[in-house]
Amino acid sequence: MKKVILGLGALCMIAFTSCKDNAASKVKAENVAVAAERDANAGDFPSIAFNKEVHDFGTIENGTPVETTFEYTNTGDSMLVVSNIKSTCGCTVPSNWTKEVAPGETGKFTVKFNGKGNGNKVSKTVTLTTNTEKGKETVKITAFVEKDPNAAARKGATATPASTSAQGGPVVQ
Repeated sequence: MKKVILGLGALCMIAFTSCKDNAASKVKAENVAVAAERDANAGDFPSIAFNKEVHDFGTIENGTPVETTFEYTNTGDSMLVVSNIKSTCGCTVPSNWTKEVAPGETGKFTVKFNGKGNGNKVSKTVTLTTNTEKGKETVKITAFVEKDPNAAARKGATATPASTSAQGGPVVQ
């Protein structure tokens, strides 16, 4: 039994040591250089600075579309990538954004807002998905949406009062 165990141990040692290739000879020099540069820049996140973080449209008419443009500058040392921009609701639509911004350069995007309300202040958040250290950056739009003057007329047209008798009950015909 001891001979079998010793034999298997010797066989395993020979198998593991004989399969050893020189892995260092298979590494490409250009890949090492690319990896070294990537590792050196791994902590260098791009930074983003907005020309404004909140845009107030002021008072707008109910259902009247308005738009504004936000500009952002890459204040970091590596390429800024904006992969997506979305808003908190369908009435706020971001579009036409600059996807890649080199260090020191400026990009922009447009936000269209079609506010509907009942005479109230609204605030919407627009979120940018970026390769900054935080990963998400936000800006806001605000507006006071005037009350729809036709809302009361439409409401009144659909409601019809029931006929009542002198005693307060419904009229039966």
